[in-house]
Amino acid sequence: MKEDFLHYLWKYKKWNTLDLKTTNGETISVLQAGQYLQQAGPDFFNAQITIGPQKWAGNVEIHVKSSDWYVHHHEKDEAYENVILHVVWEHDTAVFRKDNSEIPVLELKNYTDKAVLMNYQRLVAPKSWIFCEKQLKELDAFLFKNWQERLFFERLERKSKAIYQLLEETNNDWEAVLFRMLAKNFGLNTNGDIFLKIAQSIPFDVIRKESFEVENLEALLLGKANLLETEKEDNYFKNIQFRYFFLLHKYQLESKLLGQVQFFKHRPDNFPTIRLSQLANLYHLHQNLFSKISTIDTIDKAYDLFQVGPSFYWENHYQFDKESPRKAKKLSKAFVDLLLINTIVPIQFAYAKSLGKEITDDLIDLLVDVAPEKNSIIDKFHTFGIKAANSFETQSLLQLKNEYCLHGKCLHCAVGMELLKQH
Repeated sequence: MKEDFLHYLWKYKKWNTLDLKTTNGETISVLQAGQYLQQAGPDFFNAQITIGPQKWAGNVEIHVKSSDWYVHHHEKDEAYENVILHVVWEHDTAVFRKDNSEIPVLELKNYTDKAVLMNYQRLVAPKSWIFCEKQLKELDAFLFKNWQERLFFERLERKSKAIYQLLEETNNDWEAVLFRMLAKNFGLNTNGDIFLKIAQSIPFDVIRKESFEVENLEALLLGKANLLETEKEDNYFKNIQFRYFFLLHKYQLESKLLGQVQFFKHRPDNFPTIRLSQLANLYHLHQNLFSKISTIDTIDKAYDLFQVGPSFYWENHYQFDKESPRKAKKLSKAFVDLLLINTIVPIQFAYAKSLGKEITDDLIDLLVDVAPEKNSIIDKFHTFGIKAANSFETQSLLQLKNEYCLHGKCLHCAVGMELLKQH
């Protein structure tokens, strides 16, 4: 038995409301169960309850056992002095306020609907991956679709936190925030953090000023990635290296190491040299990139905007001094899809929210046209009968797994709540 199940029972009155009595035999009538605020202090605020002949207004605290009151040291906390009813699954000890008056206790196990209890026990039965894995495909499609929308925007809210943090760092410069977000996502999982540090180490005013010469942008990015420190015979390397140290001096930039980019286990097209050169070319080709990205409303517009490859040198190189067969190496549609999911849509969401605009339907429509992501979580949902058709659905499923299933939050989930109602 878990407290969150007891919270569910109390909040939705999933118990026999007739003939309720305290453990001392006094009649209970619940007029208002109170507000479930999920914050410090008692579980439910401003409840109204009649106990015996007396009507009370105050708070309700819920525990699995009444002795948990002392386990959690509520007797030392002034916030619990206004508790008018202690709701427990099992009553094992009396609880007293500081004035030695006993707090009335309702033992819920004597009044809980047996069908609800059975559904709960079935829901939290041993699992191989998630608790509801055997019941997922039985869910009403309309209910699941609505829950997916909620999950999708919860995930966007979570991603927005990083954007708001970057806004604070850049004095609300959306162009600078976009540059840092793009840098992180150009680095993918392996190099994302170091690419973000590289972008943070270069004031965006410098990127703006030097965007007219792609070699200068490339020099800054590759230099900050610690890829220009050694000596090589390659003339292009020498040119880029000279530009880097000149720009460091010109803008008084720090030259400290930020970390080491990774080549290992990457496909050559994902090498940091290629991705950083593509990022440099993107900012060389598109000034005021934020205004263009903030208005993308179709997947084709995204593909057109990101028709970008590396500089000419990198068409027949993956690393300095090592020539390879020539290849354009333009950003693939699959890579642009990742940028849509992880940069463009979150940026659009956060920006619209800052302006007080509602664009939720537009963002869903945009990601409905993006191919579903491929990863182990999405594959596992498929084995249990949930097949994602697009990136809107995969983003929702990732939120469901990572924020609900992984933490056993079945009673905060629309799926779990629906399964509890079944008879």
